[in-house]
Amino acid sequence: MKVSDFSVLFDYWDRFAEGFMNTLQASILALIGSFLLGTLIAVMRIAPVKPLNWLGTAYVEFIRNIPLLLVVFFFFLGLPSLGVPLDGFSAGTLGLTVYTASFIAEAIRAGIQSVPKGQSEAARSTGLTYGQTMRFVILPQAVKIVIPPLGNQFLNLVKNSSILGVVAGLDLMYYADSVNSDTFKTFAVYLLAAGFYLIITIPLSIAVHYAERRLAKSS
Repeated sequence: MKVSDFSVLFDYWDRFAEGFMNTLQASILALIGSFLLGTLIAVMRIAPVKPLNWLGTAYVEFIRNIPLLLVVFFFFLGLPSLGVPLDGFSAGTLGLTVYTASFIAEAIRAGIQSVPKGQSEAARSTGLTYGQTMRFVILPQAVKIVIPPLGNQFLNLVKNSSILGVVAGLDLMYYADSVNSDTFKTFAVYLLAAGFYLIITIPLSIAVHYAERRLAKSS
């Protein structure tokens, strides 16, 4: 491979830049959405209401055990057949959110169960409702406990965002495939794409490790 092959970065900078920004946007949206949805599902799984337990368990067991590609196809191909059209970016981001939420739910559920039961009992004895107890007492402690597994899931989410390329989500992989089709400089194109992913994942990994150290010191 020649060094000149990497000239594709400058020749097609607009595509790489747009793909990078779309990947970053999809990752941030899915990260926020999956954390909120995953937290809700985790609370449902341990709530003192059987139907909520069943619904939360069914969600986790079903979504976690099917491929991410099928989840994305449901939004990209399934919903339009029901009269709800979605573009590739929206379908991919929704699929990524729903899929990742099932793993985050399990991590947070484990964190909730590791909080001493006395915390919940003390909060309820002061007059807090179940929802207030979870929101103000249990969940803040649970999230701190599970920062490492949550960080791993967030990193996986960024890497899994490449699934948007399959449904024309205009992400980094979509444009990398486009540039490769035009130039046939396969190794250089995908090596550059890997570099752009690292620009997102390395700072995220550093932030997770920093949070772990801060948590260890505070403990």
